[in-house]
Amino acid sequence: MKLGIAIPQTDIGSDPLVIRDFAQAAEATGYQHLATFDHVLGVNVASRPDWVGPDTSMCVHDPFALLGYLAGQTTRIELSPQVLILPQRQTALVAKQAASVDVLCGGRLRLGVGIGWNSVEYVGLGENYHNRGKRSEEQVAVMKALWADPQVTFKGTWHNIPDAGINPLPPRRSIPVWFGGGADVVLRRVARLGDGWILVNNQPNEKARQQIQMLRAYGREAGRDDDHIGIDAWVSMGVRTPKEWREEVEAWRRLGATHITLNTHHVVLHHKRIEGTSPDAHLAAMHQFYQAVADLL
Repeated sequence: MKLGIAIPQTDIGSDPLVIRDFAQAAEATGYQHLATFDHVLGVNVASRPDWVGPDTSMCVHDPFALLGYLAGQTTRIELSPQVLILPQRQTALVAKQAASVDVLCGGRLRLGVGIGWNSVEYVGLGENYHNRGKRSEEQVAVMKALWADPQVTFKGTWHNIPDAGINPLPPRRSIPVWFGGGADVVLRRVARLGDGWILVNNQPNEKARQQIQMLRAYGREAGRDDDHIGIDAWVSMGVRTPKEWREEVEAWRRLGATHITLNTHHVVLHHKRIEGTSPDAHLAAMHQFYQAVADLL
């Protein structure tokens, strides 16, 4: 398994030197990928007192701008949005941005995509919230075509490219695309179109085992080998012991996870954040977790 860590943006803020130090420390420690999340708009909670989600007090960097910056500050570690909300963006522009980051980091980008849940962002960005799932499938097809060839002609339900292309192209003429989400339709989407499945809010329990079995079955139906579809599971370390961290990593390994992503700040469902919010607190947690689980990888 490969171990990565999510950048705790909402805690460490916008200071570029702090972000650089976090990324370089992760790489030096032995983490193999950096994950970053995506929200374009935060709401004003004064007008939505029951709101649970991104608000205007939270610092969330644009994923491509952030990873483009870190491309020049790191040398080996993989860079991975987890996940970019693809259908609220123009497809060719995403393909161009992803290719540019991939070139600048030397082919280290792994693009996690999802369809999101926040209709406020779709309204603000002028995109259709209601067809976002199906549209995302065509978006992936468009991006793969643009990454592979200098000139592309594509005519689909939502996209029309009249013999045009992007430059630069990614070094591999492709970029791995991983899908986030938990619905059955997402598993089928991963099996047909994806290089992997990102499980942000799952636990390594019977439900996860059944979903992974279904994913493998759908992949075989699509003519794909099990080892061609990766699984990246998020874990957290707050209010738990190193023994419990190890047990969770071991449980994911038994279920077939290929990647583990440590979260130190995300608080959703079973995830618990670390106690501190300072950059030093996150750096200390990073080192502590790695030392506890490195021999399991």
